[in-house]
Amino acid sequence: KALLNASHHYHMAAHDFKKHGITVEGLGIDVGQMMKAKEKAIKGLTGGIEGTLFKKSKVDYMKGWGKITGPNEITVDMNEGGTETIKAKNIIIATGSDSAKIPGVEIDEKSIVTSTGALEFTEVPKKLIVIGAGVI
Repeated sequence: KALLNASHHYHMAAHDFKKHGITVEGLGIDVGQMMKAKEKAIKGLTGGIEGTLFKKSKVDYMKGWGKITGPNEITVDMNEGGTETIKAKNIIIATGSDSAKIPGVEIDEKSIVTSTGALEFTEVPKKLIVIGAGVI
């Protein structure tokens, strides 16, 4: 959304400002700066959720591979190593997402990319074909 917002600002500067008597010379795109702004937004949002919201709401937050091992119980193989078993009244499993694979098409995250790879472009592609276009 940060990149979409930056693109919207660019479009406004290129097309809409003139209607309001505002001229812009030398308008361009600095993809590196756009990516820095995106990373800053992501860090702020995830830091706010993990660091503030979860603590305030007394939520135990774990990163790893988990499995339900009993009634109201989850065992998690932690990303940092080790295993933890948790018992709780309520459990939320946030699995993330994965892009669909097309048989015979190798995703290299350079010329054929998923939504994750598209968010890491270092320059704006001259041409782009989107297949699927699910929510990201």
